[in-house]
Amino acid sequence: MSSEIRKIGIIGAGQMGNGIAHVCALSGYDVVLSDVTMEAAEKGLATIERNMDRQVGRNVISDDDRTSALGRIALVAELKDMGDADLIIESAAEDEEVKRAILDELCPVLKPEALIATNTSSISITRLAAGTDRPGQFVGMHFMNPVPMMQLVELIRGITTDESTYRVVHEVAIKLGKTPANAEDFPAFMVNRILLPMINEAIYTLYEGVGSVEAIDTSMRLGANHPMGPLQLADFIGLDVCLAIMQVLYEGLADTKYRPCPLLVKYVEAGWIGRKSGRGFYDYTTDVPTPTR
Repeated sequence: MSSEIRKIGIIGAGQMGNGIAHVCALSGYDVVLSDVTMEAAEKGLATIERNMDRQVGRNVISDDDRTSALGRIALVAELKDMGDADLIIESAAEDEEVKRAILDELCPVLKPEALIATNTSSISITRLAAGTDRPGQFVGMHFMNPVPMMQLVELIRGITTDESTYRVVHEVAIKLGKTPANAEDFPAFMVNRILLPMINEAIYTLYEGVGSVEAIDTSMRLGANHPMGPLQLADFIGLDVCLAIMQVLYEGLADTKYRPCPLLVKYVEAGWIGRKSGRGFYDYTTDVPTPTR
């Protein structure tokens, strides 16, 4: 294990944060996990336990691996309790103001040599770093969802990111069993710059009546050999996250091809944001998800 990194603090115990904590603990790192409430952090830990149980059941990990990894995860109520972490991975909501507020509270409690990574899927690393007391020790570390299963991690240097910071975080990604890919600090980086416009176009295809939800998803699964249709994938990601990324692309690149589809905006306004709300392009309150359009 890297001599610099022994303890990793993870801010956000939701879908992404608990997945990051999961792989960090399994890889031998001590993990400190927090969320806005202790109840939310406990919910994240319960998800980690369930997911590790599934891995034991599939013989991906041993029962001893599971027990040891869970023993390395500590829940904390406040960011000040992360003061001895060597690396912080911020995985809060995809909202720049939320992330800035967290970083403002976090930086004063960290030791001077601690590194900060953000799991943002689209927001400028350079801009976030500029608001901290350690822009050279700040980097983007964009995990894919679901974290325990997906192999890629996009690593993004801001203009001010030190080479030594990048090297250490690159080593951590490899220790986590991931394949790091370097992306430049442009809106939405690589994966989402390509993926989200495709999803947005699928939503336009629905909006314009070219095909139904089921027809669009079936066509892309069978016609393009995608494992999941784009509307099903949008629900899995969260329509609120999809909209946030499209807005970053649209505002950051000033190109009308990135304009969010009005139907995506309406679904988010209605609170129909996918699996996590029980309804998006599919209704998840039934045994078998059924299309909503």
